[in-house]
Amino acid sequence: MKVAIQGELGSFSHEAAERMLRGCKVVPCARSAEVFDRVERGSVDGAVIPIENTLAGTVAEHADLLVSRDVFIEAEFLLRIVHNVMAMPGVKIADLHRVMSHPVALDQCRDFFRRHRGIEAVPFYDTAGSVKHVVAEKLPDAAGIAGKQAAREYGAKILQAGIEDDKNNFTRFFLIRKLVASRKKNRRGANKTSIAFKVKNVPGALFKSLSVFALRDISLSKIESRPMRGRPWEYVFYVDFLRGDDEPARNALRHLAEVADFIKVLGIYPAA
Repeated sequence: MKVAIQGELGSFSHEAAERMLRGCKVVPCARSAEVFDRVERGSVDGAVIPIENTLAGTVAEHADLLVSRDVFIEAEFLLRIVHNVMAMPGVKIADLHRVMSHPVALDQCRDFFRRHRGIEAVPFYDTAGSVKHVVAEKLPDAAGIAGKQAAREYGAKILQAGIEDDKNNFTRFFLIRKLVASRKKNRRGANKTSIAFKVKNVPGALFKSLSVFALRDISLSKIESRPMRGRPWEYVFYVDFLRGDDEPARNALRHLAEVADFIKVLGIYPAA
């Protein structure tokens, strides 16, 4: 199975893809839009994308693309994020003048830089990409911060493991497929649904939209609003609720359609 990811080989998305789909062929993409393009064109069988981190929050671009593209969520996976400092073999922590990584990763490793005042934190486009760069350029005074997959991928040496400030650092990943292909899938065992909807601009609209779930004892595990692209000061609500494709869920969505301007079911899948 060919699976697209955003970022370099050795990234956390690469690790999540291999753990979700053993033996898959991972196809790295430079941009998130390219990942979704490949899924829609059918040049890959699916994609694994990060959607939310327990510290950094929702990956906004991916949330927007789930609404605008013809894809469907088939599974979710929770990956514990462990940040590691890695460099060329033979390099030691004392040799380092700079450590590169994605800005989010750097922000999650503040304690490391407080303890090593002489090391500069340098933003880079990708976690695994920083390690790839350090090894490819044979930099003797630099390191990257990434997951252990990057060390295996590029032959780097882990100088210090587990440098993240918060050990309760997890990222939620989605497996997405082209909507047409996903419609053929048997969703037996699915117990979680993700939707996006926009309410009408009238008093009590949000209250009424949420009541369709409360009336049926359906538990919401997440609710979040995001600006609607191309529609200034209008918002889309993203909701995860803990039911699969059953009668109460279908009735709730039919009821929601009466008070919402639009609804899109983003996925029905087994909860991680």
